[in-house]
Amino acid sequence: MSNSPKTVMGIDLGTQSIKVIIYNPDIRKTLTTASHSFDLISKEDGSREQQAEWWIEGFKKCLSKMAKEDIFSVAAIGVSGQQHGFVPIDKNGTVLAPVKLWCDTATEAECHEIMDAVGGEVACIQKAGNPIAVGYTASKIRWLKHNNPSSYTNMSTILLPHDYMNFYLTGNRTMECGDASGTGLLDVRNRKWSKELISALDSERDLTDCLPNLIEADDIAGSLKPDLAKELGFNNDVIVSAGGGDNMMAAIGTGNVEMGKLTASLGTSGTLFAFHDKPAIDPNGELAAFCSSTGGWLPLLCTMNCTVATEQMRDLLEVDLEHMEELACQISPGADGVITVPFFNGERTPALPKAKASIFGLGSHNTTKAHFIRSTMEAAIFNMKAGLNAFAKCGMTFNEVTLTGGGSKSTLWRQICADILNLPVRVLTQEENAAYGAALQALWALNKKNGVETSIGDITREHLQYDISKACSPDANSVLEYKNIYKEYQSFVKLITPHYK
Repeated sequence: MSNSPKTVMGIDLGTQSIKVIIYNPDIRKTLTTASHSFDLISKEDGSREQQAEWWIEGFKKCLSKMAKEDIFSVAAIGVSGQQHGFVPIDKNGTVLAPVKLWCDTATEAECHEIMDAVGGEVACIQKAGNPIAVGYTASKIRWLKHNNPSSYTNMSTILLPHDYMNFYLTGNRTMECGDASGTGLLDVRNRKWSKELISALDSERDLTDCLPNLIEADDIAGSLKPDLAKELGFNNDVIVSAGGGDNMMAAIGTGNVEMGKLTASLGTSGTLFAFHDKPAIDPNGELAAFCSSTGGWLPLLCTMNCTVATEQMRDLLEVDLEHMEELACQISPGADGVITVPFFNGERTPALPKAKASIFGLGSHNTTKAHFIRSTMEAAIFNMKAGLNAFAKCGMTFNEVTLTGGGSKSTLWRQICADILNLPVRVLTQEENAAYGAALQALWALNKKNGVETSIGDITREHLQYDISKACSPDANSVLEYKNIYKEYQSFVKLITPHYK
């Protein structure tokens, strides 16, 4: 084994799985990758939960699939994590309850209670930059108080999923502004905890001491614990970077660290985000006014139903992943009038947390597996299209979009994105963009530790490569056709809104 560690590790703790990569920056090559899938605890009240111990077990299983010499070569680790999750731990570091995830919609009442305490949604945006959306961490904390008061009383620290992985690795309780934005408790304009929102969350208990210290994006969360390094096969001098939320790390992994770039993530959720050098506050609350994990800001639109919608449809129709694309390609844009409103998990944008999925326009000529699948793929992008107008209101326009997430692997879905968003699409050669972004952030922190002056922009320009063969441009006829179909889609969303409101 080499005595001079030279690689960086990226960990992406997602909803469906954990992915681990080891990247050698000297030769610009990913040496190895591994993943492990997770279950999801789903309840009729909208709860979506996991056990934190599953994440640790999954990480260890990923390492067991990797060569010992590759693990020992790691000098720095960066962690990406699903946003908004709530990991309450006591003073001894014990997790007190199942982790409520970003897609949990059981806390709608708590969202309104918190916002009402500060004077309503508009006042909430004025004070902190964001409303308390269903899924944000703040409402989960209040839910714990209501439903598990013993655990709430014993809670010493509030962590997010990526923070918990950092805590497991280093023993330190930290948070950074990017992921912290998704708690709903951060004043994103000033990059500090909001006293008003913390008080609104619980007027009887000051939770300030439960919120970790905020560290800078290029800071080090800590060093890998010596006993853990020995157990897992790492060397004795591994640092762990600040890390961040999965969207923040995907921004790094797609080079979205400077103005003018747009990224669309086609994962379990669908997101659109773009770097900004100043706070981008949407007065209507459609865009999440998040900080980036690179020292700037990352306004973001999130929908709760992207690949999760197509997975639901595939399971219902008993169609495997490869056959899905083949079937959908047989159907023309618009699915011959079939329009799916894909709110299987409720929806954040628009704010309909209790909504359910609907299918419109069925007739004897279009009630087929292929039509259902094509329509669901289109619907996931229709739901993201509304975000472009919100970005424009904040003065942001784009000439192209970089795709990431599992959906970006689909040739058809890439073309659907280009046609519905009316933007040229490009894809990177590195597929696991969140894990890769975490690895690059780890390299940034490692360079800082070693006294090497590099910006995150310099690092992404040096290491990112685009796959020209997967680029595609909008088709003029399809763009026009989708423009009309999108209006129909919006009319059906408006139709169901009163029912689920």
